[in-house]
Formats: sequence, C-alpha cells, structure tokens
Amino acid sequence: MSLGKLFYPRGVAVIGSTSKGKLGYELIRKIVNGGYDDVYAVNPKSQGAHGVPGYDAVSHIDRSIDLAVIASPAPTVADVLRDCGKADVKVAVIITAGFSEVGNTKEEAQIAAVAKRYGIRLCGPNCAGIINTRYRLYPTLETHPPQGDVAFVTQSGALGGAVLSWAEEQGVGFSKFASYGNGVDLNEIDFLDYLVDDSDTKVVALYIESVSDGRAFMAAAQRLAREKPLVVIKAGCSVSGHRATLSHTGSMAGSDSVYDAAFRQCGAIRVDTIEEMFDLCRGFVTLPPVKGRRLVIVTNSGGPGVLAADRAEAVGLRLDKPTPKLQTKLSTFLPPVCSLGNPIDLTVEGTESDYQKTLRQALGEYDAALAINVCTPYLDALPLARGICGAATTVTKPIAANFMAGRTVALSLPYLKEHGVPNFVTGERAVTVLSQMATYEEYKRKNYLLPEIPAMIGPLSDDSDGPLLEPEGMNWLRENGIPVPEYRLATSVDDAVSGSRSIGYPVVIKVVSHDITHKSEIGGVITDIRTDDEVVAAFHSIEQRTSEHDFQGVVIYPMITDALEILIGFSRDAQFGPVIAFGVGGIYTEVLRDISLRIAPLDYDEANAMIREIKAFPILEGTRGQPTRDLNAVAKILVDFSRLPFHYPEIVEADLNPVFVFSTGVLVGDVRVIRKRRN
Repeated sequence: MSLGKLFYPRGVAVIGSTSKGKLGYELIRKIVNGGYDDVYAVNPKSQGAHGVPGYDAVSHIDRSIDLAVIASPAPTVADVLRDCGKADVKVAVIITAGFSEVGNTKEEAQIAAVAKRYGIRLCGPNCAGIINTRYRLYPTLETHPPQGDVAFVTQSGALGGAVLSWAEEQGVGFSKFASYGNGVDLNEIDFLDYLVDDSDTKVVALYIESVSDGRAFMAAAQRLAREKPLVVIKAGCSVSGHRATLSHTGSMAGSDSVYDAAFRQCGAIRVDTIEEMFDLCRGFVTLPPVKGRRLVIVTNSGGPGVLAADRAEAVGLRLDKPTPKLQTKLSTFLPPVCSLGNPIDLTVEGTESDYQKTLRQALGEYDAALAINVCTPYLDALPLARGICGAATTVTKPIAANFMAGRTVALSLPYLKEHGVPNFVTGERAVTVLSQMATYEEYKRKNYLLPEIPAMIGPLSDDSDGPLLEPEGMNWLRENGIPVPEYRLATSVDDAVSGSRSIGYPVVIKVVSHDITHKSEIGGVITDIRTDDEVVAAFHSIEQRTSEHDFQGVVIYPMITDALEILIGFSRDAQFGPVIAFGVGGIYTEVLRDISLRIAPLDYDEANAMIREIKAFPILEGTRGQPTRDLNAVAKILVDFSRLPFHYPEIVEADLNPVFVFSTGVLVGDVRVIRKRRN
C-alpha cells in the first residue's frame, strides 16, 4: 500500500472517548480546526464532538474510511482493528500507549497480527500522529506547524511535538510530519521511501534512536539522498565496545561510530542538536546549492568575521584571499579604510551599496558568501538587509546572513526572510550550514551506489570453532588473495631452526596460542633473530613465558623493516552487519584510536576515502622526505578484505594488525580471526 492513504485519506475515523478532555475529543478538535471535514467519531456511546457525527463502530459509517486514528485503551485496540478490517480501512494511526514501551509485547504482537490479517498498515502504537499541512490534515495532539517544505519523521513523539512547537519560531515550515512510535509496522524506512517522490517536500529531517534494519535503512536513505537532502539526529551514543571482545576492531567500533559511517555512506547528514537541524533545513530550503568550498565573508566588524572564519576553516571551507583582480574591482567603490582580505571588512561605515556591490563582485570568484552585520544602536540595519538581498536576487550562488544583535536588527529580519536570505544566530552556525550543504553536493556528484553483497563461500571448516591459530589465519588470507609474508609453523626447537634457515635471517618469532590476544605484552614476540643459537634461545624463552597458556608452538616470519604499520579489521554490528576499520597499526592502535569506519563491502572510492580520513594520512603520502607509500595497494587490500565477512559468515571478528605498507605493495604482519562459538 502506498502511504498516500495515510497522508491523503478519503475519510478519517477517530476511535476513542469524545468526552471533554479525552484524547478522542482533542484529536477531533485538532482535525476540525485544521480544516479537514471528512471526519467521524467512533465510541461505544456513538457520541460526536465539535460538530462531527458519532458512530458505535467504524464498520457502521456509511462513507469510505481510509484512515483510522485510534486513541482507545490498549486492551481494546485489537478489536478496533478487526472492526476497521470489516470497513476496509487501509491504515491506522495508533496514538494509544501501553504496549512494548512498557513491556506489553503480547498485545503489541496481537495488534500487528490482526492488522496483517486485514491488510491494514499501522503507524505506532505509542505515537504522536501524522500531519499533512497542504491537505489540511492534523490527526495529532501536537502543535500545528506552519506550512513549508520540510518533512519531519520521528521515532519519539515527545520530541516531535517539541519540534512542531518550535517550527514557527525557527522559521521552518513543514510539509509532512510522521511519528511512528514503537514502529510495529511502518517505520523510518517506509517513510523515507515515500518521501523520495513527495513533490511537497524539499528536505527530510529524521530523528531516530535506532533503526529497524541497518542495511535496509542505508538503502532507503541513499535512495532519498540522491534526490533531496536527509538531515538526521541520532540519539543514544552507547558503545558496543563495552561488550567483551577479542579484537582491536571490535573494541573501537562503537555503535555510534558505526551509525556515523552508515550515514556518511548513504548521503545522510548527521547533526547533533535540534538547533542544528533547524539551521540546516532552513539552509537547504532557502539557499541555492553550495557547489564548492570557497567562501567569502563580508562583514562590518572584525571580531565576528574572524570567529566565523575560524569556524569555516575548521569545518572544511576555504577562505582564499581575493585575487588581485577582485581587489582592484573592490577598491574602485570601497573606501581605503576597508580591509580587502577574507573576511572583507567594510567597517562600521559600510553601506547598503557597499554590501550589494561587494557581494556581487566577490561571488564571481567564490562559491558562497556570508554577510555579517553587527549593528550598533544608532544605525539602521534595514538598508544593509536591502543591500544583501539586492545582491542575492542577482546572483545564483548562496548568501547567508548573520545580523547581530537582538532588538537593533529586529526590523530587518523579516525583510531578509521575505527575500529568501536565511539569517543565522551566529556566523559560526551559518558557515557550518554552508559546509554541510557543500558536503551534500559533493556526495551527489560522486553518484555513489552501495556495493552489492558478495556471495557466501564458507564455512572455513566443519570441525572447530573459536579463534583461529595465527598460521591458520595466514593460510586463510593467502587462499583469499590477501598478501602475506612467507611463514613457517614450528612446534619444536629443531623445527624452529630449520624454518628460520628456510626463510632466511633475520627473522621474527611469535607465539602461537588460542588464548593469547596481545602477544607482545607477555613477551610472546622476539624480533631481529640472526643465528640458529638465537632461534633456540627465543623458542625456549617464549615457551617458558607462555607456559600457563595454550602454547602451540611458534610462527616464524622474515624480519620486515622500512614499512609503515596500519590496521585493517572487521567486526559485526548488530544493526548493520560487517563493519570495516582502517587506521594506525601496531601496539598503539587502541591508544591513538586514529581510525575510520565503513559498512562493508567497500568499493575503491570508499576505500580511498577511508585512507584519507585518518589523521596519519600525510605520513602515508610521504611527509618530510619520507617515501610515498603504495596507497593503491592499501585500497585494494581494504576492498578485498571487506568482502570476506560475507564469504565466511561464521567469522565474527578479524584483525590484520599490523599491515606493513611499503613504497610498493603491502604485507599482513599479524592476523587474529574469531569464529562463532558453538552452543
């Protein structure tokens, strides 16, 4: 069923008591006051309200009813849905609480089953209702927001109500609103899919605490983001790394970081606060696209301009100095006291004409502009607003405003709004919006599509579980095309000597054990071994130090020098499945925590983006005379490794740490593979 029946119903039945002060009474009042007139009251007394006729059952209404809004007690909801099924109701919004949110999962499962039997789609239960402002439909207990171009979908009804109450104050109008509460049927995925083609909506804002299906959410979010912006607030920053884990990746890939990665890949823009959400929605609705990162700031006061400039650089915008050509143009009409850098400071004497001409000229070179006006009490801010709006009407690039402060600029703010120039409380908030809008345009230009899920190959074996021994892990990697060094397993001193001779000195010897995670910490790794006698001493030393553990022998590798160490790993997230981590490797991995995350599998574009995100990337590029490392080889191992969790679903976590990166090629220096344990 299309959600069109939810937002554009032919008739609405409100089920619940219509006694004054009851939910049914208030819902009908809201609907009638909103201007929708095809509404009916349903309750055992057939009692109407607000001029709306009353019936004792939905099936007794002699008109077609597409939407039922249910506010009757929780134990009655299943029977109400059965009655709705007899009346061929298409969708029900269940305002009623008292289901799984209070542990009543049995009745929630029952209403879901009844709805499925009759083909009724459910929104809720325990939700705040829905709104379609252009259809004058307001089946909600919340504030009626102004009409606009933003659709707001929320898991939390209480937060949704607060956002609707703030909408007018924040200068944001809504096209549609949907609170889905417990999400027993319809959820964020359904609403995102519907809003892709909703011509009334330019921007979608979403509040979630969790998603019902991580992969399906990413696919729906990407379908939407390819057409219109998706702004997300994700609450609940719990860390899945608090659980017991044996891998570096598992300990660092907290659930909130995984959500960040998912949002980035599917093109959703995450914000942290309601204020940021409103700011960004206003930017997307009112401003032209931000098609580059070159920003010019035009101000009449140095301090706020500098603060905005600092923030702009921090969020990735470029504040290049005006070219000599532009400076020459500006100097023909600006007085000598003006600063022609970036910010361009018009000083307190800046006029309407100065703002208009400066912005017009500057936007010939820059991608976006921020116009700041710090208005002293003796000046009139309105002429400066006219100048900025005059420039905005003659250019195709975005101009945001920051008019400070309070009552001194109050009369100019309606003028800015009327002419499509959004005013932000601070310059810092304005440039943050411009940066996020630029990020969205970059995402669209990439035309990135989530890679297809690879086919399963596994299992690795049928006769064991738990961690693989390191030589087994190395063999598994080699069989799957992951580059590993030559190695030998030795269970005796004689094997260790012959293995070392075969590889060639110098060598590294490491303990092999099922239950030792961090080998270096217990002396289980000895490097730069150059003679047979040193091999014998190293073997006995490791055997003695690990005698209380499951000692299985040693593994021998060639000694590797002149390489940078990175980490590549995966763990399985409960919502999104396999998650790939990339970052600084070696013994300081968890201390530095310089990693980037992505939902697997990866393509080469996403792998290269991961590489460039970490703070240590300049070292990989070759800084201060150091050799450039083979970034293509790093990208290839990331792409290849990201497919393995799908090939072998019994593997729950795996670390390659370190991976040695050379000027040409890469080699895995250590591997940790953890399989599901059998019950």
